[in-house]
Formats: sequence, C-alpha cells, structure tokens
Amino acid sequence: MAEKNYYDILGVKKDASDAEINRAYRKLAAKYHPDVNHEPGAEEKFKKINEAYEVLHDQQKRAQYDQFGSAGPQGGFGGGQGFGGFSQGGFGDFGDIFSDLFGGGRARRDPTAPRQGRDLQYNMTLDFMDAIFGKETTIKYDREAECNVCHGSGAKPGKSPSTCHTCGGSGVVMQRRQTMMGMMQSQTVCPTCHGTGKEIKPEDQCDKCHGSGHIQEKHKLKVKVPAGIDDGQQMRLQNQGEAGTNGGPYGDLYIVFTVTPSRDFKRDGSTIYVDQDISFAQAALGDKIKVKTVHGDVDLKIPAGTESETSFRLRGKGVPHINGNGNGDEHVTVHVKTPKNLNKRQKEAMLAFAEASGEHVAGYKGGFFDKLKDRFEEK
Repeated sequence: MAEKNYYDILGVKKDASDAEINRAYRKLAAKYHPDVNHEPGAEEKFKKINEAYEVLHDQQKRAQYDQFGSAGPQGGFGGGQGFGGFSQGGFGDFGDIFSDLFGGGRARRDPTAPRQGRDLQYNMTLDFMDAIFGKETTIKYDREAECNVCHGSGAKPGKSPSTCHTCGGSGVVMQRRQTMMGMMQSQTVCPTCHGTGKEIKPEDQCDKCHGSGHIQEKHKLKVKVPAGIDDGQQMRLQNQGEAGTNGGPYGDLYIVFTVTPSRDFKRDGSTIYVDQDISFAQAALGDKIKVKTVHGDVDLKIPAGTESETSFRLRGKGVPHINGNGNGDEHVTVHVKTPKNLNKRQKEAMLAFAEASGEHVAGYKGGFFDKLKDRFEEK
C-alpha cells in the first residue's frame, strides 16, 4: 500500500495549525462534494480529503500519523488498523456515510444532539530543573470558542435557527446513483445545514460569527506544571479544547512536555545519575568531597580503597515522585583519574610508591634507586 501524504492532500504544511487544517478541509470539501461536483474523480478525491481531515484534525491520530505514517502503528490497513480502514468506531461523519452506503446498518447519531468539542494538543518545552520542581506559567494558543454574541446559536440576538428545509431537520439527505451493481440509495450529510438539522437565514445570521456559532480566539491559560514531570509525559486540562456544538461542552487540552537535557545530571524517572571524578590519592586514602544534586551540593564520604566506577546512593536526593510523596535517589559514580603531565616531584613520589609496593616500572629512569645505581657504576 502506497504511503499517503495527508498534508499534501489538504494542501497544508506539516506544522499547520488546527484552524488552517479546518479551513483547508472546508474549502476542499465544498469543491469536491459529490452533490456539487459531478466531474469524473471528484468522489474519489472527496474520499481522500475526508480521510486526510479525519486523521489530521484529531490530535492523537495526527501524532500517530506523524510518527508511523498512513499505515498507522500496526503497519497495516483495514480491520481497525492504521488510518485507511472504515471499521466501526472510525472517522465520525465520514464513517457514517460509508457505513450507510455499503449497508453497514450502524445507527446514525442524532445531528441535533449536543456534541463535545475537539481536543487540542499543546507542546511545552521545559528546562530540566523546572521539570523537576514544577512551575507556573501562562500559555496562549488558538482555538475555536463559542461566539460570545450569539452564545453558539449562530443567530443574531432575538433570532433563532429554523429547521433545515432541505433535510427536514434530520441532518442527512438520501441520494440515488447508478453504480456497477445497479441503482443504489445512500445517505449523505445535508449540504445545506452540514448535518446540524438547522439553518439560519442570511439576514438572521450573527454578525460576529456569520452563523457558525464559533469564533477563532487566542486563548490565554495559566498552567501549573507539577513537580516531577518527565519528558514525553502529558497533562490533561478539561474543557480547555474547542467549543462543542449544539450546546455540547468544550473538548480537553493535552499538554505534551519536552524536557531539555542537563549538562550535569542524567535522569531516569525519579532517579538522578551523576559522574564524579576523584584523584588517585582520594581513592586510595579516602576523602570527603562535594557532589552536585538537584537540591544543591552535599558531602559524600569516599572510603579508603575506593575503586573506579564505584557507585554511591544518596537517598532522597532525586526527583519528586509525581504521584506520591517523597523523592527518588541520586546515584553518584566515581571515576579515578589517571594523572597526566606529572612534575618531577610527583614522578618521584609515584616511583617511590611503586618501589615501596614491590613494583618495577619498566623503562622509567630518574628514580632514587636508578640514581644510586648510576653513581656506583660511575665509581
């Protein structure tokens, strides 16, 4: 199955906003709808437009498409997999149309019933420390809101919508068309009311929203990011999505977090990992050193004889548990540094240590015993 580029089908960029996707869909759907366009290929084009829209206007499906392509996460079409199948629980009005067309028998929802608005997604980038300790911030994003003049009715104050004269309030119309299997009757969305079952005379339409009941707004929202949020996690804010229809509630807003990495710390859930260099003398003799934690510097005791790559645990010095009390731990791994570019005194001290340990450093000249040996040879 060839890969489908839903962005190209709608003629929008990959980073297009929800409003841009909605506008592109409405324009193309009006142009290629079978009721108004009888050119060869128009119906097939209309199907592709609807399929693309039903993926891109849904934040979860769009995220899956961006990651896996039109085949979906399961790598196949049909049977509920991918984005190409027309299985039950599929793509809203588009799925209803094709279910009716091919005799699926699925009951169509009441077009006049209240429906919740679409969910939205907001991507927030957090500094490493802000993700650990949380923060309060204000975000702004575009959304469709209920018109504050007509309160969603689409009609001017004092006016009200009337029953659609085309569909009689059902929201659908019947079509008869000739197919290879003979004459077939099918249901399709009413082209006059677009499935709402209501229409508003042009002179009665709200001046602000022009009869749609919705307006585009720049929504401002204060968000409290919880302490301990991690990269890739999301937070749901109820009723902060787009306005519903027919008096339905607003959808929800999902904030997806991206956490910038730290130069000093590595994080795995609520655990912090730190690498700490120590000298040969500190490892051999033992010492008390300062190490960094996300809560500030603390003392760490290095026992005598500590080997390189030894890990120490600092209890409670990690990340706050997002769904519980207390903090995770920090693990400090020490690395014994091999000294380089030793001065004369350091070299002599190291050689004396080696000789005291019964070791002979082959190829090294200049130690105490080498000098003593040279003097005897001179005599």
